[in-house]
Amino acid sequence: MSFYENIVMQTQMNYSRHYSRYAAGDTVVELSKKTPLIYEEQIQKVADKVKEAECIIVGGASGLSAAGGGDFYYEDTPSFREHFGKYAKKYGFKGAFSGMMYRFSTREEYWGYLATFLNATQNAPVRKPYQDLDMILQGKDFHILTTNQDTQFVKMYPEDKVSEIQGDHRFFQCSNCCTDDTWDAILPVKQMMEAMGENTSVSTELIPHCPHCGAEAFPWVRGYGNFLQGKKYDNEYQKISKYIQKNMDKKILFIELGVGRITPMFIQEPFWYLTENMKDAYYISVNAQYDFLPKQIEEKGMSILGDIAKVLEAVKDRMSDEY
Repeated sequence: MSFYENIVMQTQMNYSRHYSRYAAGDTVVELSKKTPLIYEEQIQKVADKVKEAECIIVGGASGLSAAGGGDFYYEDTPSFREHFGKYAKKYGFKGAFSGMMYRFSTREEYWGYLATFLNATQNAPVRKPYQDLDMILQGKDFHILTTNQDTQFVKMYPEDKVSEIQGDHRFFQCSNCCTDDTWDAILPVKQMMEAMGENTSVSTELIPHCPHCGAEAFPWVRGYGNFLQGKKYDNEYQKISKYIQKNMDKKILFIELGVGRITPMFIQEPFWYLTENMKDAYYISVNAQYDFLPKQIEEKGMSILGDIAKVLEAVKDRMSDEY
């Protein structure tokens, strides 16, 4: 087991023990009672910490994509209607995940919905918060850790700079995990979308299957089925583990963006642990809902409660003005 995955396993156990607290939007960690800086001072401090850092690890979660308009997962938003309107009208769905959990009467209808879901992310443009983050990171040594499966980061950076520890919508796997292989999902999704048109189901022959055992394929993502935790999964953890271990003694900055209460064990709590235990580490979180800064790292961190898109834009502008 890799260095970072081992930390995640420990935080997952803590999450399981205290699930009811987390499900209620809370945390079991004692939080700082320190009065936060005023907003302008927070923006300045982020800019300063980025400049000072010898290396940066960005933890990008669902709130980051939502801040840029990728907010169709949980609610009946304009972006949900744009991509999933025909299913909302037919089934009354109030968010994309509602459809992912729905028991469709046919596999053809199910795959019509799944193709629509994957198409919405595979072909989405890089959203503005990601573009602003990229400007902030210009000239820095950095690595991206993400629980997002929506391919935003890999549209911007080489694969070796991004660790996608919860999967990626560009790949299929065997739904029965008969093999350690993953394969391209982009072309099959494109073919299904073109053939489906304004209908809500695909033809039987377009349903993708495992080339090894013939079982239905499934997106290589955690959350809906037998997530394949093989060589590709291990490689994602190896990338972030090696980056951290290589830079243990440097001035390292952890930036957490948009972690919610469903998966704090993958980015948030490991970042807290690492910040506490690495001598020259500093931690910054930006979140529209949760203002969580552990007491044990209150002198080595800060949290900004606010719109992630606006915060990143403000930091980008501040850094541009100062250079």
